[in-house]
Amino acid sequence: MSPRSLVVDSFDFAEGRILAKKFEVVTRLGVGWEGEVYLIRELLTGIERAAKFFYPQRNSGNKAFKFYAQKLHKLRHSPILIQYISQETITYRNTPITFLVSDYVEGELLSEYLNRQPGKRLPPFQALHLLHSLARGMEGIHHANEYHGDLHSDNIIISRFGLSYELKLIDMYHWNSARKENIRYDVVSMVKLFYEILGGQKHYAKLPDEIKAIICGQKDSLILRKFRTAGELRDYLETMQWQ
Repeated sequence: MSPRSLVVDSFDFAEGRILAKKFEVVTRLGVGWEGEVYLIRELLTGIERAAKFFYPQRNSGNKAFKFYAQKLHKLRHSPILIQYISQETITYRNTPITFLVSDYVEGELLSEYLNRQPGKRLPPFQALHLLHSLARGMEGIHHANEYHGDLHSDNIIISRFGLSYELKLIDMYHWNSARKENIRYDVVSMVKLFYEILGGQKHYAKLPDEIKAIICGQKDSLILRKFRTAGELRDYLETMQWQ
């Protein structure tokens, strides 16, 4: 069976399964449009890694895998991205499947973190710090003329929080080349995520005017008139005036 003819809805790797004679499956971490991410353990060292497996129907000729790996390598100095390590190949239903091995980052998804908070939301002060950490991390990506393309609460890992947040991004989307509209889409996504973190429409009316000035009524054109890149958003947050 060729990769073009094989359609996979779920790899469904069982705990303890050995992959490529090097790794043991620990658990599945997440599922996305293009594939699944598993926590795996190196047999030789016991070190835990993350492995991303691409559904063959989403990865014809390994194009998606190559683009993903090359993009992570290009942005390897970005502290907000999980670092690519290597590639491996297994045979799945008589079809070779290449998977990407990367660092495993301990933490929790932003969506899970929000679910633990009172009212499943953050107050403005904490939300501003989280947005600043996200914008600061995305700034380097945009400066390299790259983008994430799929920023939402299930694609952000909080690895540490306190006065500030340490974040890691997962599951970059869009396989086409970087364009200005991709970067702008990231900026709009960050602001709309900020709105979601604050509790959305239910709490919007009671938010301070300074916070509403960032959200811009969730109107893309107004957001992009004020913030064209993550760097401009970060600079605004650091210099904003409070009444």
